[in-house]
Amino acid sequence: MTRKCRPKNMSPRLQINATVSRANRFRLYDMVGEAIIGLSGRPGRLTLTALVVVLGIGSLVATIGLAQTGTHRLQTRFDEVAATHGVVRVGEDPMNPGRPLNEMPWDADERAARLNGVLAAGIVTEIDNTNLHIHASPVFDPTAPPSRKPGVVAATPGGLNAVSGTLTVGTWIDLFHEQRAERVAVLGVKAAQLLGITRVDNQPAVFINDVPYTVIGILGYTERAGILLEAVIVPQSTARTTLSLDRPLDLYVHLELGAGPLVNEQIGLALNPNDPTGYDIAMPLPPSQLREQLTADINSLFLTLGLVALLLGGVTIAVVSSLSVIERRGEIGLRRAIGATRGQVAAQFVTETSLVGLLGGLAGAAAVVLTVVSVAAANDWTPVLDLRVVGVATVAGSLLGAISGLIPAIRAARLEPATALQQGT
Repeated sequence: MTRKCRPKNMSPRLQINATVSRANRFRLYDMVGEAIIGLSGRPGRLTLTALVVVLGIGSLVATIGLAQTGTHRLQTRFDEVAATHGVVRVGEDPMNPGRPLNEMPWDADERAARLNGVLAAGIVTEIDNTNLHIHASPVFDPTAPPSRKPGVVAATPGGLNAVSGTLTVGTWIDLFHEQRAERVAVLGVKAAQLLGITRVDNQPAVFINDVPYTVIGILGYTERAGILLEAVIVPQSTARTTLSLDRPLDLYVHLELGAGPLVNEQIGLALNPNDPTGYDIAMPLPPSQLREQLTADINSLFLTLGLVALLLGGVTIAVVSSLSVIERRGEIGLRRAIGATRGQVAAQFVTETSLVGLLGGLAGAAAVVLTVVSVAAANDWTPVLDLRVVGVATVAGSLLGAISGLIPAIRAARLEPATALQQGT
């Protein structure tokens, strides 16, 4: 039977204090240093595990950043199109279909353009082309097989700006054409394809019922009034004299942002001071709950995708740490044998996974900032990313590593020194 001996000059209380002092020598910087040594001994595994965290944190921050940038772009486009364009039509009598409740004046565009908040106004009237022969050849062959023909639309000079249209070549109808009822035409891009006209410098002509109209331009894009892209567009005054246009139909207006409610109240009086009713007025309202709800839905979708990627990163850290515990049983047994407590062993593994998460979070956040800026620059957008998200993402990476390493750390702390040494050799 053996007896435990202690120095003659050391009391039991001093011996306990000495033991506690030795246990407290393993301080925080010692734990971090051991964790760094443990990670640097396996650089390949460290790189792969950190890469998973980079992907997880990067996916989360990227989805948030791209969602914020995309939402900003969506709101901008919403304001540019939906919140700055309106249309006025003559209403129909519900008791007598086809009977108008009011009349659209021929100078409706000029009256509307004088209103405060209206940037441009133009009349666009679709003409029935059932009995019209539209072709690009001076000779019409009635025996030729039927083909799809473009529509015919009468428009005023302000129509191009009112519908936010863009010409690919040539020019738009101007005041000279309108005042003199010139026989000129602008082709929508689809109508130009049907008629086989791709250029206007050689002064091509379109024939409507054998009457030539000189093509002066080709309309390539419009945000409103899509019928223009498939039509032969002639001045409104020309349509009145040569195509028997009896009344204008639709008045399009391009507004300043936020001017919709004011114009909605005044445009009826501007068109007909004696009877401002009988018009179907569709003017943009202030930013609505629909836009806000759409924005929230997009953000929720991207956030969900980012959280899924982050969860996968946490699972990967836990799996890699568990494998590391199995491989380092000998090391764990040796540390326990020379006096390391269960808590110190667990703390070392948690510190290692926290450092991996921190490195991954820093690299992921930096990569995402570059990605968001690059994507925005490539699409000519304004990059939007809350920098607080980047800071939170870095901390989240460290927390993700710590949480993911808890179970492997507990498993390592529960290993008995003798068993760990035996299994690790």
